[in-house]
Amino acid sequence: MTRILKARRAAILAATFTTLAFGACGDPAMGPEEAVRDWVARGQQAAEHKDRGELIDMVSPAYADARGNNRGDLENMLRVIFLRQKTIALLVRVEELTVYDDSAAQLVLQVGGVGSNENLLGFSADAYRFEMELERDGDEWLLISARWAALGEQLR
Repeated sequence: MTRILKARRAAILAATFTTLAFGACGDPAMGPEEAVRDWVARGQQAAEHKDRGELIDMVSPAYADARGNNRGDLENMLRVIFLRQKTIALLVRVEELTVYDDSAAQLVLQVGGVGSNENLLGFSADAYRFEMELERDGDEWLLISARWAALGEQLR
């Protein structure tokens, strides 16, 4: 894979992860499913505004994934993506959402992303599938683990 393609994928992945890794406080009047959907929407907005702080606050300090990433690794991914992309636009589709006992949730998302940058074409675009696990901590939903891959590839 060329250097430009790798950079583009990393950027979109981070932006996408951003969209996913981002949970904030939910409205107590919302049911758990509504609160998780709101979490996704807030994450998308934070990613499009390149608000790394907002996104990382949506990730549990105990975050760990099968790739060996922790919360700090996610923050570094976001930093690189946001530095490389002038603008970010995401299209997010919730494929599956399951809430367990109002305290945990499993979420499957498809995320398409486009960013403007200084590469050969002036933009990059990609699509990913994410499987995320969320945990409710008080009124907050936090990302505790995720797997992802480009659409059509096996999740890791």
